[in-house]
Amino acid sequence: MQAATVTDATTTARITAASTATPTALPRTRSRRPLPRGLTAGLFGVGAALPEREIDNQHFEDRLDTNDAWIVRRTGIRTRRWLDEGAPLAPLAAEACTAALADAGRSADEVDHVIVTTITPDRITPGLAPEVARLIGAHGAAAVDVNAACAGFLYGLDQAAALVETGRARVVLVCGAEALSRLTDQEDRGTAVLFGDGAGAVVVAAGELDRGVSRFVLGCDPEQGDLLYADNEDRKLRMEGREVYRHAVARMTEATTEALAASDLTVDDLDLFVAHQANSRIIEAAANELGVPHEKLAINVDRVANTSSASIPLALAQAERDGLLQPGATVALAAFGAGFVWGAGIVSWKELRHVCA
Repeated sequence: MQAATVTDATTTARITAASTATPTALPRTRSRRPLPRGLTAGLFGVGAALPEREIDNQHFEDRLDTNDAWIVRRTGIRTRRWLDEGAPLAPLAAEACTAALADAGRSADEVDHVIVTTITPDRITPGLAPEVARLIGAHGAAAVDVNAACAGFLYGLDQAAALVETGRARVVLVCGAEALSRLTDQEDRGTAVLFGDGAGAVVVAAGELDRGVSRFVLGCDPEQGDLLYADNEDRKLRMEGREVYRHAVARMTEATTEALAASDLTVDDLDLFVAHQANSRIIEAAANELGVPHEKLAINVDRVANTSSASIPLALAQAERDGLLQPGATVALAAFGAGFVWGAGIVSWKELRHVCA
């Protein structure tokens, strides 16, 4: 299986041009064969895409009362990527999906369902997923957006596994794609430095797997919704940082502990812990609470900042490139976001080389 790839806006330009072209074929109706019973959903490919425009911390020193040392100390973030103003997000998501399919050795024609998790779609409606399906050539596939903020990718992954294991789909693309630069208040010292844009995707399909994608522990606490939100009038992310930090660490720790117990595993059985890349302090605090050693942490928030629902697939792709993920590795995933919503689950990484169903 080839390594996961990261693409940038130079490559994305090809798909941007394609997005304005007249469709050459009508979506086709698919004849789906029944899925064999007893197979397990697993991860078979990963892809990532980042905008070309890079924003380092110096950008904020010039306009806010802050500096690089303070930003790195408080967040771990050194740089982030932003889409150009007015640029669409769908082509970036399509690049990530195309890379994931190539990594899994699958084609767009085999995709039954496209799930895109995002809080920053290009339009209010239609959602991002139908356009992503069109751009990658998944004609006839179902397509739907999921909005669960920073936990969205885990919610989408849980839905994808359920679709596969109930026989409703054979191959599902789950893509986290965000353009948080659209929601960032550049004059807010507390949040302006935190957010970036990007997209990451995985291919979920069935196989004769030992673990695959285990059941996710998901939850919400809507009483805390006003601590992290963006409303329709202001359209900027607003956050009570200390409270969000406290809740994020507690909820990700609790959910991961429950997910490990449900899988009859302990922290010692993990090869890697991949948490939502909100900031390095939250990731490290959750790991400390769980007892995960630093060498088993996936951290790329220093390079891409907080990309909301895109952060976990981006971190998975980076971990594989860095040699932290090998086929068959046992990985804990955990995320927390606005709502509050959260989730955690245990997956095996590319347990089989090829999709067998």
